[in-house]
Amino acid sequence: MKTTIYERTYRMGEAVLELGASTKIMGILNVTPDSFSDGGRYVDPEQAVRHALQMVEDGADVIDIGGESTRPGYEPVPAEEELRRIIPVIEALHRAAPHIPISVDTYKAEVAREAIKAGAHIMNDIWGGKKDPDMLRAAAELGCPVILMHNRNDMNYGDFAADVVRDLEESVELALKAGVSGERIILDPGVGFAKNLPENLRIMTQLDRLVKIGYPVLLATSRKKFIRTVLDLPVDDIVEGTAATVAFGIAQGCQIVRVHDIKPIKRTVDMCDAMLYASPDTIRVK
Repeated sequence: MKTTIYERTYRMGEAVLELGASTKIMGILNVTPDSFSDGGRYVDPEQAVRHALQMVEDGADVIDIGGESTRPGYEPVPAEEELRRIIPVIEALHRAAPHIPISVDTYKAEVAREAIKAGAHIMNDIWGGKKDPDMLRAAAELGCPVILMHNRNDMNYGDFAADVVRDLEESVELALKAGVSGERIILDPGVGFAKNLPENLRIMTQLDRLVKIGYPVLLATSRKKFIRTVLDLPVDDIVEGTAATVAFGIAQGCQIVRVHDIKPIKRTVDMCDAMLYASPDTIRVK
């Protein structure tokens, strides 16, 4: 099996994120009262920062901070409230560990700009730059990496896999037109967004097709409903299911995995990397 990986080095002040030598782990930090698996646990900034530093100690390479739940049926919050939740955490974490890359999970340009100003380094947009027309301009102006996730307002697919590829290619085109460097684009298949159970399972088998679009791919499957449904288990008892999706994704070329449970996923990642990076079939692209 030939797996393609992209070599990228993102230097962001004291923080550095290097892709191409190992799979990177993005630790999830939801500072929201209503996220599907950990809502309300880290709304206090001090507690949030402690948890972030523990995730780093356990093996996280990036911390992804979000102030608005994006679970199915979520209620959007105003930018002011989102900023009130995330800025104190970003500032405190940046002071405590300036070498740790911080990602801001938002689709609002106003929030992204203020988050980067406060110490974040990466924009993580669940709408792939299509919700707020200023989002990609902000990424271009600030020169920061941007994660473009697959999402859409409907589920009216024709050829499902081809449509997902086309949607992501549209996001890439919008980013490039806005002035974002291709070297700073990362894609996300959007598992759990605008997809039913069979489609979520199907996109998991098509990840190598997304890698071939030409950009590093981030996989975010942690504790998601499709795993809970397949295993028929509660959200806090499916770490093995998440690990299976992570291993399957790495084998297809995913280079960043976004997860809650750092320790067990770190072990999964390390074992996968030991095989992947030793393989003569692994294709490295600069």
